[in-house]
Amino acid sequence: MFRSKIWSGGFLLLALSMPNWAGARELAPAMAAPRASQQTPVAPEAATGRSEKAGWIAKKFMVAAANPLAADAGYRMLAQGGAAIDAAIATELVLALVEPQSSGLGGGAFLLHFDGQRLQAFDGRETAPAAADEHLFQDAAGKAISFEAGVLGGRAVGAPGLLRMLDMAHRQHGKLPWKILFGPAIALAENGFAVSPRLHKLLLWDAQHLRLDPVARAYFFDKAERVWPVGHILKNPAMARTLREVAEQGAEVFYTGHIAADIAAKVAHHPSNPGLLTAADIRAYRPVERTPLCSDYLAYSVCGMPPPSSSGVAIAQMLGILEIKNIHAYPPVEGQPAPMAVHLFSEAGRLAFADRNRYIADTDFVPLPGRGVASLIDKAYLAQRAALIGESSMGRASAGEPPGMAAPLGLDNAIEHPSTSHLAVVDADGACVSMTSSIEDAFGTRQMVDGFLLNNHLTDFSFDSRDQHGPIANRVQAGKRPRSSMAPTMVFERSSHKLVLAIGSPGGPSIINYVAKVLVGTLDWGLNVQQAINLPNFGSANGPTVIEEGVTAPGLAEALRARGHLLRVGEQNSGLHGIMRMRVDGQDVWFGGADPRREGVARGQ
Repeated sequence: MFRSKIWSGGFLLLALSMPNWAGARELAPAMAAPRASQQTPVAPEAATGRSEKAGWIAKKFMVAAANPLAADAGYRMLAQGGAAIDAAIATELVLALVEPQSSGLGGGAFLLHFDGQRLQAFDGRETAPAAADEHLFQDAAGKAISFEAGVLGGRAVGAPGLLRMLDMAHRQHGKLPWKILFGPAIALAENGFAVSPRLHKLLLWDAQHLRLDPVARAYFFDKAERVWPVGHILKNPAMARTLREVAEQGAEVFYTGHIAADIAAKVAHHPSNPGLLTAADIRAYRPVERTPLCSDYLAYSVCGMPPPSSSGVAIAQMLGILEIKNIHAYPPVEGQPAPMAVHLFSEAGRLAFADRNRYIADTDFVPLPGRGVASLIDKAYLAQRAALIGESSMGRASAGEPPGMAAPLGLDNAIEHPSTSHLAVVDADGACVSMTSSIEDAFGTRQMVDGFLLNNHLTDFSFDSRDQHGPIANRVQAGKRPRSSMAPTMVFERSSHKLVLAIGSPGGPSIINYVAKVLVGTLDWGLNVQQAINLPNFGSANGPTVIEEGVTAPGLAEALRARGHLLRVGEQNSGLHGIMRMRVDGQDVWFGGADPRREGVARGQ
């Protein structure tokens, strides 16, 4: 099986009929879809429109990100000869400014890095305060509180991990000086940027909560407390000061100086929901380099994040089951998924999420069952799981019993929200970064400090700590990292070990289905990454089968109901961004894809 070492070899060459090109450019949109007949809201983050895209191509290097200003920042680093990690850092810093609802300095991230030979996984996930215990989200009677009661205020803030993780990766792989990477974000923070349609709509959507924090209110609203309109030039001098400090003094100043003290004070002094995070917790934070989780699928090795992210295990399980059930035989027609494909995909998702919700947590605190990851993605075990899929939906799957499982565990009830962002970069030397960053809920805790919002990632822990089966793996514990669904993913050709695809998405637990959809679309059905992203979203997290409203043909719902699926038709706001290797006009090129559901683009040369 493919692991964390990768050797050089030949290219993956996909022969497609595409027009001639010169430099990097956008292709014309390639597919459209009819409107579905039902509406049932699904995603807790509001949709902000759809703009069809068909991808971009470039010869030398490329960055794909959720905002054009951010992609431009990464492009500028690559054009200066910067490495993939340099571009990723510059891109993320701009995303933190122009997409404050999704990620930022007050949050965390997971990052995969491939240098042409070696694949590494960097864990910048937040950690629980030293004073936290399993009762953090419970009332005096031991009953779980509501999500809203937990998220708004200081209780849910974990020690931010983003900057120390980026610093760790940059020390190993950066080419440009750390300070240069901050230039685009500092300039935009000082001079201002135009409020985008997406940011404007999300501010309207969340205004009632953001207004509660005086700092956030002063930044996001005018003096009459109206949301800034689209196109308003928004300046953030507080964030500019923070970025300058970190640029000039390094990441440590964020963790050991006044910024950490400011965060701790904000958390502790919330008037109705104070938290436990201290400056000492922030100072003690350390990122972790982990072994990537890789599994074989068809002719490829698919690599992702190990725990505390649940994505690597869940995606490996889904793909292993779908290979057995031959989803390859059910490709989409005219941009619409086949009913049998959605049936198989959703059933595989049920099985994977059943195991995820029972077993996956921070393995520094709770070991995985049996032989660990190997037990959960064991081929014989996945064959047993696949055998449970029949012609009709199973409705709700139970967790399996992986080989060697001993201790019983309770069922997690964490509530994950989808405010996250994903970027992908390939540099001129072929090095690649796939990184997903997040502050968890839209605008995090709605608490603003020194120009940025604080995360609420502690709500990714289970609010309950045990049930009739035993302790819950993902319960709150001091210093522990909450389970995540973030899924930065890379695919390699097994025969040559060459990079095929880098992909990822925001979306809370739905990230797993979003990324798995693109993997099946590209690896099974021969789509390019943009076509696979453009496909309607579908799947199950071991609840109803969800299909995307507005882009899915009405006949799909009827066909799934005939197979016994309980359906929810509604918004599925993925933010998939990726880069794949392709062959165009006899040349090997990079092909970038950006989700039509968001404002992202790919830029390259």
